[in-house]
Amino acid sequence: MASLSSTPYVDLSRDDWAHLSASTPLPLTADDVRRLRGIGDPVDLHEVDVVYRPLSRLLDLYIGATHGLHAATAAFLGESASRTPFVIGIAGSVAVGKSTAARLLRELIARWPATPKVELVTTDGFLYPNAELERRGLMGRKGFPESYDRRALLRFVAQVKAGVPEVRAPVYDHVTYDIVPGEQVVVSRPDVLIVEGLNVLQPARSTSRSNVAVSDYFDFSIYVDARTPDVRRWYVERFLSLRSTAFARPGAYFGRYAKLTDDEAVGLAGQIWDDINAPNLAQNIAPTRARATLVLRKDADHRITGVRLRKL
Repeated sequence: MASLSSTPYVDLSRDDWAHLSASTPLPLTADDVRRLRGIGDPVDLHEVDVVYRPLSRLLDLYIGATHGLHAATAAFLGESASRTPFVIGIAGSVAVGKSTAARLLRELIARWPATPKVELVTTDGFLYPNAELERRGLMGRKGFPESYDRRALLRFVAQVKAGVPEVRAPVYDHVTYDIVPGEQVVVSRPDVLIVEGLNVLQPARSTSRSNVAVSDYFDFSIYVDARTPDVRRWYVERFLSLRSTAFARPGAYFGRYAKLTDDEAVGLAGQIWDDINAPNLAQNIAPTRARATLVLRKDADHRITGVRLRKL
């Protein structure tokens, strides 16, 4: 059963967690799951059933309670209650599966009657364009906090949370490895906004004049966690798969890697992980795990083995 020790968290095993949604319908099919999962992530319908179905129900409860609190506050202040978007942040390492988790939750939450309009935005769109990263000498640190236009990201989330009718976000293309000039995602008063990215749980910078972080606008946050050696292996395996998919497409930034041998690809992927992704994980991403409302713990086979939920 759940651990109720003197910590601010409730720890649940996989079985305990799965039992929490016995009466919750599962609206997705195996084809849906195959469409939503990322490269190298073997999540299947059973995993969605025992992990993401109860999580979507928990989020539905949080969303309903938050809206009730907003209505009560508006009544107390003598104001007309306006529906405020519920914002969920999803963080974790490169290759850990956070994008798959975000897409699955978007589909599941949208099936709940109270939240039919769910938008998903990734922070990749708020990376500086490659030309600007080159100008700043940051191409080798792409994905580190300083490679993002944090002010634009903060402004975007704040405007969505404030109920601005239309808020626009830049679009990132993983094939060209750059921001798409002139292309934008338009978010228009969603019931729920999911913000997924490496660094979304970081606190405000000490040098920031506003002293506000993107995570300050989150109503709920999730950290997808796994042991670093496992994530490194997943990253290398994904790199191998990309040789025949994204790397092989016309105009691909990493097109020169498409014809690497297995040994060459393994060596290069391991070097990229060790030089860029591992330091970013250790210095910037993993330290934010304790700030999450809920942590999903993955085993070596991508299977969720436990859930840690912050107590209210």
